[in-house]
Order: sequence, then structure tokens, then C-alpha cells
Amino acid sequence: MEDPKRFNRIEVMNLVTSYQLGHISRRQFTRRAMLAVGSIGVVNMLLAACQAVPINAPAPTMIAPPADTPEPEAEATAAPTEEAMEEAMGSGEMVTYPDRDGEELTGYLARPSGDGPAPAVVVIQEWWGLNDHIKDLADRFAAEGFVALAPDLYKGNVATEPDEARKLVMELDMMEAVAEIDQAMAFLLDQEYVAGDKAGVVGFCMGGGLVLQAAVNSDRVGAAIPFYGTLLEPDQAAQVKAPVQAHYGTADRFDLDALAEMGRIINEDTEFDAEVYTYQDAPHAFMNDTSESYRAEAATEAWERTLTWFRTYLG
Repeated sequence: MEDPKRFNRIEVMNLVTSYQLGHISRRQFTRRAMLAVGSIGVVNMLLAACQAVPINAPAPTMIAPPADTPEPEAEATAAPTEEAMEEAMGSGEMVTYPDRDGEELTGYLARPSGDGPAPAVVVIQEWWGLNDHIKDLADRFAAEGFVALAPDLYKGNVATEPDEARKLVMELDMMEAVAEIDQAMAFLLDQEYVAGDKAGVVGFCMGGGLVLQAAVNSDRVGAAIPFYGTLLEPDQAAQVKAPVQAHYGTADRFDLDALAEMGRIINEDTEFDAEVYTYQDAPHAFMNDTSESYRAEAATEAWERTLTWFRTYLG
């Protein structure tokens, strides 16, 4: 007898292929995928993770805090030297730390050189897993003066093909992943080499959606930065517990009006600031410099904004 879970997985993979090729609409994909997997969370993650094709939609205006909100000032920080960058790259290590039940979690930890404690950032993987690209990003944060931890949400599994990644996404319990992100922050904030009582969270693709969920569900988040992740529903956006800076490409499949609305709600209905940036003609995963989707200009601009946001709110 055929395993129903295996049947659903194959069916969803076929649906994703049809969606990517434009054979079915987003609405058709959502309806059919829901019938196959029975979870809107998984469906949304699959939509966010799909390599997107360009859409003809204007970029919304950058959503900033209300005009009467004092602009926060980030402390001036010198750019790392080339020597410091080279020293930081690849200098991290795999570490273990406990989850809420005392079981062992793992992640890639990168620390800045020099004396004194530094602010903490948790870096959340794309749907591929904790691969070299995510480790490199953690190293880059370390070179910029942050203690960075990238939790291994797939428990050692790393995908190199889209079909593998889809299987791993479907098997991941999203709220359990959010809890593990919270534990990663708890671990960092308990270390003597970490400064402050809150951590930053930044994530890409699947990780972008998890960052937004962490900003709603965790009190440990000091600043959140999602890159092209599943958007919050309006009622969720009104519950955000930290400043949010979001980065999305206009050639992605996200609803840009909904993106702008999410930023507006955070600014107007919470006590926290939000900035929403869109990048003209940039596709999904434009920050991934190991992929054809990489867009250097957009990635460079987004990186500088990311550093400024974290330095403003994390110190």
C-alpha cells in the first residue's frame, strides 16, 4: 500500500513545478497544495522558497516610521579592514546548546576578533539548510563586530537540489523552528562575550518568514530583518515585538501591496519602527552570491542597510 505522506510529497513537488512554469496560478497552487499537505504554513513556505519569475508590479514606496518619529542614530563604526575580513571568513565553528527540553541543538558560531562583548545576531538559513553560504554570512557579521549564530534547523541535512529542499521544508515544524531560534538567542545572550539583553535575527527565503514569526513570538528579539520571507498577516503584524527592516525584490512573487501594508501596520499599530525596502528587478534570493539569482547592487545596498539597522537597535 502506498504511503500517503509520500504520495502527498510527490504531488506537491509536481504542483510546484507547474507553478514555476506558469501552468497554474498562485491561487490554484495554494488550493491544491492545501489539499495535499493540509497546512497553510507549509504552503506559504513553499511559495516563498520557489525560485520566482519576474512580475510586472511597481515597487511600493519605502515604508518608514511616521514623520514625527525621531530618527535613531547608529553609532559610527569603521568598516572592517581587508585583513579583518580575511581573518573572520571561515573562522567560525559548530557548537551545541540545549533546547527547552534539554536536548542538543547545533549551530555555526562566528565571533568577532578583539576584546570585549559584542551584540548578537542569529542568522536563519534558506530552504537549502545550513550550507556554506549561510556560514559565510555569519562570518561576515563577525567581521563587522557581531557575534553570529546560524542554527541548524535541518539537523545536519543540506539540500543542493530544489526537490530535496522541498522535502526538507515540508518535514520542518515551523513553530518548533521558531522555538529553536528563540533558544539560539537564549544561548547567545547567556554568553559573557555577548553584549545586551536582546539579539538581532536575520533570515533569507524560508528564514525570512521565520524571522518575522520570531519577531511576533519571542521577547528576546531586539531587531528583525527578513529577506524575501513569507509575510505576516495583518493581525500578526500588529503583534510584532521588535523593529523590523524588510528587503524584497520586485521580480519576486510576493504581493508588494501586502508587503507595504505589513510595514504600515507595524509602524502605526505597534510601538516599533518598520522599514520596507524593495529592489527593482531583483529576483528571489538576490542576496545569495552562490546563485544565478544574485544581484550585486541590490545585495550591497541591502547589506549596508542591514548593518545600520542592527547597529542602531543592538548597539
